[in-house]
Amino acid sequence: MGRWVAKNIVAAGLAAKCEIQFAYAIGYPDPVSVHVETFGTNTVADSKIIRAVNRVFSFQPSDIIDQLNLRRPIYSKTTNYGHFGKNDPALTWERTDKVAALKNAL
Repeated sequence: MGRWVAKNIVAAGLAAKCEIQFAYAIGYPDPVSVHVETFGTNTVADSKIIRAVNRVFSFQPSDIIDQLNLRRPIYSKTTNYGHFGKNDPALTWERTDKVAALKNAL
């Protein structure tokens, strides 16, 4: 989920580099914290990026499963050479399909 969000932030031109962190507490479906670090490469304020991220993406575990379509048997594709940076449409966390939504949320 973090990679998907970070890739969309960069693809939207909101930052050149991005790291996202979200934390949960047991029994709460929403994260207790969502933090975006752009390492000074942001083109808009980090606080605005965080606000847009929270409007566009849902971080509830059940929504993460649905948004990334994780109930499919795709994981054999990720067993060799890791699961990041592959140009495979089945790996939904590599998509940059929320660019327009992030820009609109600003």
